[in-house]
This record gives sequence, structure tokens and C-alpha cells, in this order.
Amino acid sequence: MSSVAPTTARRTFRVAEPIHGMIYFSPHGPRAYAAIGITDRRMGYFASRSAAMGAVPAGVTIATFFNFNPAAVRRAIPAAWQIADPAAILAARLEAADRSLRQAWGDEADSPPVREAAGLARAAAERAGERPQGRPLFAAHAELPWPKEPHLVLWHAQSLLREYRGDGHVSLLLTEGLSGLEALVVHAATGEIPGQALQTSREWSDAEWAAGVESIRERGWLEDAAELRLTAAGREHRQSVEDRTDELAVYGYQAIGEDGCARLRELTRPLVKAVVEADLGFPALLAARYRPDAG
Repeated sequence: MSSVAPTTARRTFRVAEPIHGMIYFSPHGPRAYAAIGITDRRMGYFASRSAAMGAVPAGVTIATFFNFNPAAVRRAIPAAWQIADPAAILAARLEAADRSLRQAWGDEADSPPVREAAGLARAAAERAGERPQGRPLFAAHAELPWPKEPHLVLWHAQSLLREYRGDGHVSLLLTEGLSGLEALVVHAATGEIPGQALQTSREWSDAEWAAGVESIRERGWLEDAAELRLTAAGREHRQSVEDRTDELAVYGYQAIGEDGCARLRELTRPLVKAVVEADLGFPALLAARYRPDAG
């Protein structure tokens, strides 16, 4: 195994992230879920990402998803399991990923670059699978069978690397004593994503969001609560969590080393560009954040 710098883990993840992330925006997702009876878009999201854990109660989804309003989760789970079982939902999700990536990549879906990228990403994801402890959402997805087609291998591998990183990030937020709502407020205060977008997408009310802002202000992390701007202490806290998240994400990428990570970024940049530019509903804000020329 080769040593990999934490910054490399971050760069490699971020460059390839839209290959996984598009599944939450692609119109092929709601269509596939509607075909099995799940017509509510939010229910489709919660159920499709939870299904790897089985027909779990709402509390498990609330715990693993972390920053969503629990009331929103409870409106979708466990009702989703009464409509379709987890296996059917997972099959619909994979179908949506297949249709989405074929739309973005066309004949290139089975090309040598996709095959090579899939091999590298799978090696990293399988190495991560050697340490599932403390990463429940990752561990559930890691137990799913690997797809056969190269483009879906790449998608599944990136999905695993995303959940591995996400579980580590959640554990760090918990050690800081942050709730999911408070973590969202800190994220918004970095200026990376507007607070309104985070509040709306996670379904927090204005009163709940205001309470979260006040809590972070009381910690001394907000210079301007109205405009959500971090103080020096707030920025230091945020950077510390991000740096440690990078450190916890290194393990899988050690399977391919610095050179393999660089090659994976090189291979996925044009693939990500095609995903972002395809008509898959990918938000412009996130497209800029996960720009294919990053890293």
C-alpha cells in the first residue's frame, strides 16, 4: 500500500463526486421509483439511499443521514417500505444510474477510460471496505453486489467512497457536539452554499433554522448572524473538521496511491464534465463546486 496525503483524498473524491451525486437530481430517478409505486420525490430519495440497510425504521435513517429534519424523514420512512421493498428500490436506483450515465456518456459508457477508472475506484472502495467499523451507511452499501457493467462499477465505487467519507464526517461533527442543523448553519456560513438552499433541501422551518443560527452565534463562530459569516474561531473549527475528514478518508485511496489517485482524477474529469453538461438536472451551484477541472 502506498502513502496518500489527506489533501489527495479530498481532491480525488471531489473531482469524481458528480458521477455519484447526479443520482439525486437526475429525472431518471423519480421515473424509476414511480414505476414501482413511489411517486413522492422526497420519499424516493430517503428510501433509495436507506434501502441498502433494509426496511429500517425512521430512526435509523435519521441517525445516518444526520442533517435532515427528522419530521421529513418520518413522513417518508417507513411508509416507503409499504409501497416497495428495499430490493425493488435498489434495483430502480441502479436502473436510474444506468440510464443517467448512458445519457451522459453515450457509447463511451463502455470505453477503456471508463473501464480503467472503474478499476481504480473499485480498488479504493474495496480497500475502504476492510474498515467498515463506525461507518453504518457505508457498510450497508458495501454489502451490495457489484454491478457488472464498467460504468455502473464506477458509479457504485464512487457511491461507496462518498458514504465512507460522509460517515467519517458525521462522526467528527458529533465529537464537536454539533447537531445536524447546527452543522448546516456552519456550512452555510462558509459561503460555499447559500443557507436558504441548505435549509430548504433539508426541510427545516424558519424558526428551526433561526434557532440553529443562534446556537452557532452563541459558540462565537458567527461574525454576522444575519449574513452568516464565520469568525476566525468559526473558520478554524470548520477547517479542523474538514482536515480530519480528509484524514479519515485516506484509507481506501491508499490502495491506488498518489499516482493512482492522479490517474483517477485525469480519467474522470472529462466524464464528470459530460455528466454536468448532460440534461440530468444537476444544480449549477453544485456543478461549480464539483467542477471537473478541480484538483
